[in-house]
Amino acid sequence: MPSVTLMVQGTTSDAGKSVLVAGLCRLLARRQVKVAPFKPQNMALNSAVTIEGGEIGRAQAVQAQACFLEPRNDMNPILIKPEADSFAQIIVLGQVLETMDAQSYHAYKKTALSFVLESHVRLEKEFEFIVVEGAGSPAEINLRANDIANMGFAEAVDCPVVLIADIDRGGVFATVVGTLELLSESERGRVCGIVINRFRGDIKLLESGLRWLEDKVGKPVIGVLPYLKEFYLDAEDAINAKQLLDLEVSHLKVAVIVFPRISNHTDFDPLRLHPQVDLTYLSPADRIPECDLLILPGSKSVRSDLALLVKNGGADNIARHLRYGGKLLGICGGFQMLGEGIDDSNGVESVSGISEGLGFLEMKTILKPSKQLRQREGTLSFSKARAVGYEIHCGESSGPALNQPFIRFVDGSSDGALSGDGQIIGTYLHGLFDDPASAKALLSWAGLDSLHRVDVAEIREQQLERLADALEEHVEVEKLFPAVFNRTELEEKFTQSGRTRQVPWRE
Repeated sequence: MPSVTLMVQGTTSDAGKSVLVAGLCRLLARRQVKVAPFKPQNMALNSAVTIEGGEIGRAQAVQAQACFLEPRNDMNPILIKPEADSFAQIIVLGQVLETMDAQSYHAYKKTALSFVLESHVRLEKEFEFIVVEGAGSPAEINLRANDIANMGFAEAVDCPVVLIADIDRGGVFATVVGTLELLSESERGRVCGIVINRFRGDIKLLESGLRWLEDKVGKPVIGVLPYLKEFYLDAEDAINAKQLLDLEVSHLKVAVIVFPRISNHTDFDPLRLHPQVDLTYLSPADRIPECDLLILPGSKSVRSDLALLVKNGGADNIARHLRYGGKLLGICGGFQMLGEGIDDSNGVESVSGISEGLGFLEMKTILKPSKQLRQREGTLSFSKARAVGYEIHCGESSGPALNQPFIRFVDGSSDGALSGDGQIIGTYLHGLFDDPASAKALLSWAGLDSLHRVDVAEIREQQLERLADALEEHVEVEKLFPAVFNRTELEEKFTQSGRTRQVPWRE
């Protein structure tokens, strides 16, 4: 049968688009349907490495996992990574194109659309269904011209749209009505249904509002998703500080400095989910509290984030942390900061120049235009534990500190540095805490005799299944995919399980 494309758009940012797409993908995939995720344009500093050695948004990598697929460049053809308030790095089909200001990118969007449509066509040839995620809101009037992220794409490929709105933040009826009011007639015609997300409480209290909404906008509400407690999927951009901490057992105090341009902060989700880790996020201006492990994360603007850290006494604060016996871990940009200097004479990340580093590792870094993107596997030099992860960086580091590497890869190469006193580790590898073996070794190095094993991949799988189950129960999926889902079959399934599907407001 010909490929079917369905697009999910939101009334606001963080309405639940990424989650709904992931859930729909898993819903289809576990019925043996060939399905792929797609996001025409993404703006995020959380990214993932594809099987082709490219870079896409992390949300699309998670959605690929929902489809039982490896992430591909075509799943997110345009990725925008902000470097400053008015400049961003533009990544096309997984590779860096150039840094542009807002006006330059606006002019480039007509060209960008051609790459977006070509990627969509390639996916159409291979998959039966493509579930597309929009960006922000389709009602952002200032971004409507040459739009490729929302209705501009939907119009170009002539696909239906599901509109999702978050009731937990309030004003859900206003956001739905307002969004539809600001669309053109043809765009409104594409909206085939509305999903209300994150509802808490008794559905009966909402029924009158749902009926009013359907009458007002002439669109069906096809589902009300409940607020899923303790739900976890990798965040697209915003940091989630909520923790699972068991105060009955001994725990490790970990602090992460959140730079203005922090990248790939999902590196620390396994720590946030670990019941023996007390995780704290700090600003560069905060005094470093007493902790066992201090982490300098990745950064999209290493020199400017380093300057902010130094301005606020970061070097002295970190030195004091080390004097008190604390451990220090630098990842990617944070690793570069630990050296003696960062040379960006090529102007890769910002205005060209050279910055003095924090001086904790005897090495220097040169930023080069070509970005290194690869998935790696090896062993930790100090424990022989397995290490898997991915690299996304423009810097090349050299110096005596690297003679005692942190990781030795299976291809014979090595990465990072381990200080002579064993207190400092620097590495370019992201995702180290995702793997239970390397996470246990690192936490043990930091001082924790871990009783718990946290496997993020396993947790992610459990949550994807939980999400798909919630969609089957609370969303009329047969209206979205009539060729795949049969209403009678779904009703029988829930009758047999003792549950009922919650679509009472039209019955």
